[in-house]
Amino acid sequence: MTLYPVILSGGAGTRLWPMSREHYPKPLMPLVSERSLLQDTALRLNTVPDQGDALYVCNEEHRFLVAEQVSQLGKKPATIILEPEGRNTAPALTLAALYLVQRDADALMIVMPADHVMTQPQAFAEALQQGRLDAAKGALVTFGIVPDRPETGYGYIRRGEALQDSSAFAVGEFVEKPDLQTAQQYLESGDYYWNSGIFLMRADRWLDEVERFAPAILAHCRSAMKHGRQDSDFFRVNQADFLSCPTDSIDYAVMEKTDHGVVLPLNAGWSDVGAWPALWDVCARDADGNVIRGDVLAEDTHNSFLLAQHRCVATVGVENIFVIETADAVLVTSRDKAQNVKAIVNRLKAAKRYESKTHRQVYRPWGSYEGIDAGSRFQVKRLSVKPGAQLSLQMHHHRAEHWVVVKGTARVTCGDQVFNLHENESTYIPMGERHRLENPGNIPLEVIEIQSGSYLGEDDIVRYEDVYDRVQEK
Repeated sequence: MTLYPVILSGGAGTRLWPMSREHYPKPLMPLVSERSLLQDTALRLNTVPDQGDALYVCNEEHRFLVAEQVSQLGKKPATIILEPEGRNTAPALTLAALYLVQRDADALMIVMPADHVMTQPQAFAEALQQGRLDAAKGALVTFGIVPDRPETGYGYIRRGEALQDSSAFAVGEFVEKPDLQTAQQYLESGDYYWNSGIFLMRADRWLDEVERFAPAILAHCRSAMKHGRQDSDFFRVNQADFLSCPTDSIDYAVMEKTDHGVVLPLNAGWSDVGAWPALWDVCARDADGNVIRGDVLAEDTHNSFLLAQHRCVATVGVENIFVIETADAVLVTSRDKAQNVKAIVNRLKAAKRYESKTHRQVYRPWGSYEGIDAGSRFQVKRLSVKPGAQLSLQMHHHRAEHWVVVKGTARVTCGDQVFNLHENESTYIPMGERHRLENPGNIPLEVIEIQSGSYLGEDDIVRYEDVYDRVQEK
C-alpha cells in the first residue's frame, strides 16, 4: 500500500506571538532550523519507502505561502486543499481522505500537523513501519509520545491491552490535560502517553468511521469536494458546503468512539512547540542556558530566550526571561508566565489592532510589502515583486500613489499607457486610475510606494483582473 503524507497546516499559534500571527502563523515560520516547521514536516519522511506525493490542507489565506514553501523543497504536492475557514482537524482529514480514495482506493494516510518538531526523525520513520502493518489491517493508529516529565500542557492516551504481533496497544482512553499531581501519576504508571495528534490509517477506513460516528461531517465534506474545483496545485472546496460543516477534532469526532483505535509508542524527540518555553526546550542553549537569536548582547543573563529580528537587544543581570523583538512589537515575559501570551493577543484583537493578524511585512502571491512610515493622509511602503510576477489590475477610490524604482525593472500600466521604469525612475498613479505593476525581469523588483489620500486602508482596492484569482475575494 502506498503511504501518502497528509500535512495539516492550520492554527494561529497565538502563544508564539509576536512572531506567529494569524496571517503568517507558526507552521510557516523557521523556529528551530533554517526551514519552516511545515518544510521540516514535509522532509521528515524522506527515508520512508513506497510513498506518494504529500497532500496539504491549509487555509485559503495561506495558500501561496504554503505553495511557495513546498516548491522551495523541490517537491510537487499531490494537491493543496484550501479551506475557506478552519473547521478543526476532523473535517480537514475527511477532505484529504475523500481526495485520496478517488485516486488510490487502498491509500494509507500518515496525518501530521505542520507545526510539530521531531529531533529524531529516523525513530519516527522506524515506528511508521510497524504502524503501516497495523493500519493495513484496518486499525486507526495514533502515535503516543513516551513522556519524560509530568507535563500538564498535553492531553494523554492510556494504553489498553497489547496487540498480538505488534508493539502497539489498544486505546484504553483519551484523557484531558491533567493537573501536576495527576501528570506525575501518569508518568510513574508507564501506561500513559502524550497525545501527539499524529495518525496513520487507511483513507477508506477513516471515511467508514466518520460515517459511523460523525455523518454530518462526511456529508458536508463530500458535498464540498463534489462541488469544488481543481485550480493548478490547489483544490478549492465549495465554500457554502464546507462552512455548513460541523467543527470537531479527529479525537472527539472518531478516535474516542471507535473500537479500531490503537496507540503506538513513539520516542522521537517530539514537541508541539506550542509556546515559547517549549521552543526553549528544543533549541540548543549556550553555557549560560540561553537561546540567543539575532543581534543580542547578553551580560550576566541566564536560562533565557532572547530573539532580535530588527534591532540590537541587550540584557543585563536577568534570568528566566523571554525577550522577543520583531519589527513592530516586543514581548518581555518571565519563563513561568510565557504560556499566558494568548491574553495579549486577545487584547489586541479586542482593540482591533493589526498586530494580532499581520506583521509589518505582509506576504502576497506576487511578493511582499512592508510599511516604512505613516502619518496623517500619507503612507510609505516598500514593495518587493518576484521575477515574472504581477499585481492585479486595480483602482483606488481614496488614494493616489507615487512609485519609485530602486532595484530592477518595472512594467507599469496606468490607464491606457504601458511603459517600463528603471532604477531611479518614478511615476504617478492618480486617484481612480486603473493601474498595474509587473516585474518582467529576472531579479526581484524593489519599489518605494508613497500613498496619499483621505483613506489608506488595504480594503480600498477594486480588482479588475488578477492572475491569482483574487478578483472575487473580499
